[in-house]
Amino acid sequence: MFVSFGPGDEVLHTGLFMQEEVEYNLIHLIAENREALRIKTEENDLVFAHTAGHNCWLWLSPVLAEERRASLVQQLAEMLADRGLRGVTGTPVTGKLFAEAYGRLTGQSYHVRMMMEAYHCPQVQRPHDVSGKLRQAEPRNIPLIAGYLAGFVKDCFGTESAPDEHIGYAGAATESGKLRLWVDRDQPVSMVHLAHQSARHARINEVYTPPEFRKQGYASAAVAALCAELLSKGITPMLYADAANPDSNKVYQSVGFKRTGSIADLRFQ
Repeated sequence: MFVSFGPGDEVLHTGLFMQEEVEYNLIHLIAENREALRIKTEENDLVFAHTAGHNCWLWLSPVLAEERRASLVQQLAEMLADRGLRGVTGTPVTGKLFAEAYGRLTGQSYHVRMMMEAYHCPQVQRPHDVSGKLRQAEPRNIPLIAGYLAGFVKDCFGTESAPDEHIGYAGAATESGKLRLWVDRDQPVSMVHLAHQSARHARINEVYTPPEFRKQGYASAAVAALCAELLSKGITPMLYADAANPDSNKVYQSVGFKRTGSIADLRFQ
């Protein structure tokens, strides 16, 4: 019934999966991890991907009959009951279905940690009259980027952290060439990260502007510039935005991002 899969598997390129590919884009990243548990059905109507220490991701074909949907989820939950899952991520209906099945077997309840909106940008709308230019981050920017990451974590999750805790990640992101800074008059004022690229999409995250530089259009300009670069290469930008943060959703919508659906981050307890 269940078989393993890897990056480039046919299931990730079927029409049904591609209908919800923006919502489930992170599965492409997990599929590249040989240490991850990556399973699907032989019929290509279920995809499960899990990296230890993180939420699992579960996709179910949108045309599955209700009886088969429930049966597959029950079988999957039984197979994973002793894996100690932290949580599940998927569309609200799919996530809830699995969380309830897993909870019945393990005695665990669940709660919604975050609701996310999935967006893609088929056509970019650049903001006007924003001073500055998007530049690739350089090694000399690493301490600054670490501070930005601490601010980003605080804004998104309410968690305090010291910039030094983010130095390693800031260095790796800079070295990868995927982290960009919007620079105005030689002063970095905003950050945007190209987190991952798959065959059809590139996922953007860690968009951050320090409080003293906000309300000047820097984040919009940075995201728009990166989107234009990706679109010129035939890659569609996508991202996840916290549904509870209307300001960030407005920023993304203003530069051309269109909502494709909702994703629920459910945690077991």
